[in-house]
Amino acid sequence: MDHFSLRDGVLHAEDVPLPRIAQDVGTPVYVYSRATLERHARVFTEGLAGVPDKLIAFAVKANPNLAVLKVLQQAGFGADVVSGGELRRALLAGMGPEKIVFSGVGKTRAELQLGLDEGIGQFNIESREEGRELAELAAARGEQAPVCLRINPDVDARTHEKISTGKAENKFGIPLVHAREVYAELAALEGLNLRGVAVHIGSQLGDLEPLETAFGKVGQLVADLRAAGHAITHVDLGGGLGVPYKTGEVLPSPAEYGAMVARVTQDWDVHLTFEPGRVIAGNAGVLLTRVIRVKRGGNGPPFVIVDAAMNDLARPALYGAWHDFEAVTPNGERMTANIVGPICETGDTFAQDRECDALVSGDLAIFRTAGAYGATMASSYNSRGFVAEVLVDGDKFAVVAERLTADAIMSAEPVPDWL
Repeated sequence: MDHFSLRDGVLHAEDVPLPRIAQDVGTPVYVYSRATLERHARVFTEGLAGVPDKLIAFAVKANPNLAVLKVLQQAGFGADVVSGGELRRALLAGMGPEKIVFSGVGKTRAELQLGLDEGIGQFNIESREEGRELAELAAARGEQAPVCLRINPDVDARTHEKISTGKAENKFGIPLVHAREVYAELAALEGLNLRGVAVHIGSQLGDLEPLETAFGKVGQLVADLRAAGHAITHVDLGGGLGVPYKTGEVLPSPAEYGAMVARVTQDWDVHLTFEPGRVIAGNAGVLLTRVIRVKRGGNGPPFVIVDAAMNDLARPALYGAWHDFEAVTPNGERMTANIVGPICETGDTFAQDRECDALVSGDLAIFRTAGAYGATMASSYNSRGFVAEVLVDGDKFAVVAERLTADAIMSAEPVPDWL
């Protein structure tokens, strides 16, 4: 459920009509609903009611906007971060360092140092080399870094290949076959408090079976490590639960996910960490855009050219991803069209042969389910600048990310005086 709905023929975000945001802020603009973020956080938390000892750490990469993070911090969430920048964002949003988990295969020495400086709750390390480097840094401070070892279970998440992270050929984690050996080596290092394992097999999962398979392998590994004399107190089960992008799609609910987790982990006796991202933020945001013009093509459908582009919402160009596309003030008529942006790339195509609301130049429309992996993946390609972001709360709204213009970007590009 989200809080974007028609009222008197006009699409609203909570109690705010979207044309009002378009008029005040301009388009394109991301619009987030606080009520939806809070509801999704509550539903996910309730779904894990059967797990007594846990941390829910929002995957900041899904939507790093500070206002969004503040809403989730107030809902009791911590943060899963994959860069020093994301770590700083989580702290600035008020998330306690003890609730921050630092994941990612390519943490730099400076980022490891930053995590130690801030006293974060956990590092998820992904290689022998990273473990040794972190141990060296921590030992030099007379500390032990809190660590879980990320395992690659070689499980196909059955999602898009570019967001699959748990197969043997993916770059993430330690292959399961080497996990016991690497764990023993790193556990002996002076600067590490190696206390458990982590796993994450991919994003936008539409089936619980791959997750259960991966968790089963983790459970056996935990038992094996304990049998070898290791004290295992923490397991990080990652994220990846998918959301419906198409009207009518049905995916596993947080309650179904939580029931599976409670059943699989009931005998583990560990503190569990979860890293939801898309399932919290995805349907809490839309990308509001305006039709520039409708261009009649050859023998095919017309092109509806909108002022949003692949630099604003990259998922369709990157993954061929689907986003429902709707008029803000539908008139009941329908059309079949190619929905495209103004960038000089054929890949700047949001949909082909899409049946949608009939639209003409000047009309407003939205791309739904844009609250995750939307603005965070934006660029300034074609010198278009960066898209603005708005948070709605009941009958009020605020700009929570200013539109960064091409002029502002150019002001950060000094030209040498010898040119």
